[in-house]
Amino acid sequence: MKINVEVDCTPEEARAFLGLPDVQPLQQHVMAELEERMTANIRAMDPKEMMKFWMGPGLEGFGNIYETFTRMAAKRE
Repeated sequence: MKINVEVDCTPEEARAFLGLPDVQPLQQHVMAELEERMTANIRAMDPKEMMKFWMGPGLEGFGNIYETFTRMAAKRE
């Protein structure tokens, strides 16, 4: 025997029916706080320091790669 039940309701109605809390106000508060902190940190950072933070030690590696390619190109000429 196979029984199919189809329920047509909004997420808010399903949440209320199942007794789950509405966390949307909390989520909005947390996201606003996160956005405020990130904006404050970005304003406080120097662009050069921000690139070092985002790129990590890989930024120095780009210089080494550039030097290697420059030496290789000089040998071909």
